Amino acid sequence: MDIQEKLRRLPDQPGVYIFKGEGNKVLYVGKASSLRNRVRSYFRNSGDRVPRIEALIRNIRDIDTMTTSSEAEALLYESNLIKEYQPKYNVELRDSKTYPLIKITMAEDFPRVMTARGRKSDGSIYFGPYTDAALLREAVKAIRRIFLFRACGNPSRIGAPLPKKACVYHGLGLCSAPCEGRISRKEYAERIKEVVLFIEGKRASLLRHLAGKMKELSAAKKFEEAAAIRDQIEALSMSVSSRAGEAPAALGIYELSKALKLKHPPRRIEAFDISNIKGEGACGSMVSFMDGRPDKANYRMFRIRGVEGQDDYAMMREIVRRRYTRLLREERALPDLILIDGGRGHLSSAAAEVKALGLARIPMIGLAKVFEHIYTLDKDLPISLPPSSRALQLVQRVRDESHRFAIRYHHILRRKALVGEESKRKKARKKKNRTV
Repeated sequence: MDIQEKLRRLPDQPGVYIFKGEGNKVLYVGKASSLRNRVRSYFRNSGDRVPRIEALIRNIRDIDTMTTSSEAEALLYESNLIKEYQPKYNVELRDSKTYPLIKITMAEDFPRVMTARGRKSDGSIYFGPYTDAALLREAVKAIRRIFLFRACGNPSRIGAPLPKKACVYHGLGLCSAPCEGRISRKEYAERIKEVVLFIEGKRASLLRHLAGKMKELSAAKKFEEAAAIRDQIEALSMSVSSRAGEAPAALGIYELSKALKLKHPPRRIEAFDISNIKGEGACGSMVSFMDGRPDKANYRMFRIRGVEGQDDYAMMREIVRRRYTRLLREERALPDLILIDGGRGHLSSAAAEVKALGLARIPMIGLAKVFEHIYTLDKDLPISLPPSSRALQLVQRVRDESHRFAIRYHHILRRKALVGEESKRKKARKKKNRTV
């Protein structure tokens, strides 16, 4: 895929972008509140760019991106990637010693996580530097909401005794209160390890680790502790300052993986729907969700070409065949789960095309509208999940988006058809008037 195509498909989401040069060498790493707006801004004609940026743009051969839940989380990832690759054009972070850091006071029995300026030989571990102090403080606050580490005591004094009584932060749900023995040293140390995984950008590993802990605690009938881990997973999925009202995606994915008995969590879900009125204006849609969130740059619309009349199953087969024939031809990434809007018949029709393309390994499900039952290929009876199920809510959201997108395209085609018919009538009237 060339750079122009990548620019066209950039998501309007926060994240990290990576510019690469010849030989896949990393030239520059940056963060953005909107990857689409920020990355595209480099490629607009501008006569006032500094020479260093002009040189960077001339040398770009490829672009990679990583979406995050906020710019504050992107800040953490940006620093990790710069430290790993030492890009030529990230001069500020490579050379400056004045930017803030994250400091974890590992020399203490119950370590604290805080921002700091400069490194000291006091047994602490440091992460960074980070380019934006305000975003860094926001990130640390969000990490604290998830992992409930303590923040009491003088930041410059390591090893001071704990208070004798829990402070107001415990009551606010921001501290696990080790001062009152509400968490053991071993449990607290485990939590700090999880903080490190998060700061290092290893969120997928962290979520797998927490999901495993939750499963073990549930099996041991320690339901209260399992619920606390569940809350952590949910908070991580919302992560650093995520947009209000969005579903807790990492958890809506873990539960779906469990309900469908999948080998791996379905990070990328692609969903198909068709729309027509008695075969007229027939079209289809494909929407893509990544980590439980719409990836609109990868939405696709299909005008039905090879089906006459109202044959919904044949239409579904056509759009599924066209989608995955193209992905295979272009050697692009395949989804982790395919969702078909419909019941057993629609699912079976689509599955036949997927199998014919040699992609039977990709899990497929159908979601029927009437009872919201989930149909699978390996079970005669559908899966019935309660309305409160996050797994059901996720697939409903994906299905509804595919339906909305199909209806939208159908309306576009109908408007074009109506305009065309009116144009023909006008031409016919003019021709008749000339004849008279």
